[in-house]
Amino acid sequence: MDGATGFAMTALVNIVISLACIAFCWWMLQNIRLDVFMRESQGAKGKALLVVLSIVLGHGLAVFIIDYTSWSRLLPHLVG
Repeated sequence: MDGATGFAMTALVNIVISLACIAFCWWMLQNIRLDVFMRESQGAKGKALLVVLSIVLGHGLAVFIIDYTSWSRLLPHLVG
């Protein structure tokens, strides 16, 4: 694999990880009772809040996973 293909594959894997983490956070946030915090939790504002929270939390989780895997790939160079 040349440099451009490897870079493209890494980008594709990072996109998939990010989308999977956002979907996972959306799934997890479905169990939170927003009616405690909002008057109309089932309305458009409640759903928008769930989307924004899913994106923010999913992005943070994805960044952690991507960083962890990239750092793990660098560990063999430590011994070298």
